[in-house]
Amino acid sequence: MRSRILILLSALMLSLLLPGTGTAAAAAGTDRTAADRAEDARVLAYWTPARIANAKFRDFVRTDDGKMVPHAKPGGGGGGGVVTGSSWANGGAIQQRSGRILFSSGGSDWICSGSVVNDSSTGNGYSIVLTAGHCVYDGSDGWSYNFLYLPNFDAQPSYDCNTRADGCWRANLLTAHDDFVPAGFGSDETVRVDYAFARVGLRIAGAGTAELDAATGGYGLNTASVADSVTKWAFGYPAEGKYKGNDLIYCAGPTTADPYGAPTWGVACNMGGGSSGGPWIFGTTDPAVYTAGTLLTSVNSYGYTGVQYMFGPKFNAQTQTVYASATSGTASAGVSVVCAVGTSAPNC
Repeated sequence: MRSRILILLSALMLSLLLPGTGTAAAAAGTDRTAADRAEDARVLAYWTPARIANAKFRDFVRTDDGKMVPHAKPGGGGGGGVVTGSSWANGGAIQQRSGRILFSSGGSDWICSGSVVNDSSTGNGYSIVLTAGHCVYDGSDGWSYNFLYLPNFDAQPSYDCNTRADGCWRANLLTAHDDFVPAGFGSDETVRVDYAFARVGLRIAGAGTAELDAATGGYGLNTASVADSVTKWAFGYPAEGKYKGNDLIYCAGPTTADPYGAPTWGVACNMGGGSSGGPWIFGTTDPAVYTAGTLLTSVNSYGYTGVQYMFGPKFNAQTQTVYASATSGTASAGVSVVCAVGTSAPNC
């Protein structure tokens, strides 16, 4: 039997020299509580240059018998009429609405990618960030914490939250699909729902607009079936191989089914570690320009060694339910699980 190898595209160790993070939170809105401000200050103080530089990579493979074992970066192949991994040079809406994520899990520090989702209104004190399920929950280590979102990282490849023009936002609530918790990433059932939403509060440092979605804009969710013949655009911040982690990379092309029957879809792509959770959009021919018809339809999730494709979950009505739980803070029985998070491992 041909060996089936699944690669988890999560965080990657950074080897770059990085600027320091801020150590004190600045006022970003009048409705932030004293407890919120104290937690903001703790997470800013936590993300020192040394911790960022030592963030580890967390790629795994799945063998035929279902075991998850450490593995190196995925292999690559030829292109063939599609974009399999190029620097996004056009800025605009997709660059502004996507970003880099820092988080802790199991006593170690990690990196993922994410994007902003439109919520029901502005002025409600929170915003929603979409990422991969394995960026917020692990079957062995539990829920993530010290979760920080940095938008528009390509234009501002700095971790200093006090000086970044687009600032930093801390998650206070994480939401994943009920089928993803407690097993975590690995089976066909969990890769099917390898998406999650982080609810972030007001900007925690620097000056500017306090709410993330008001500052950067966001995308709507596509929860209807989309044909494989339609072009999807995948974006992320890979940080392995030729990629250095501070450049927004994209792939584009029609999707195809998982070659081993998992209920997911793939697009020709060579992005690796660090790109997990990056958005897939469709409904546009120019991601630099925002339209209401440009929608989020998946996230970067996994790949197979020797196969130059990125695979991701297919959003559906349950994705909308998980998103609604992120906005309300209330789990939906049998569909979503929510966890309040801060700067220490939560017990949810």
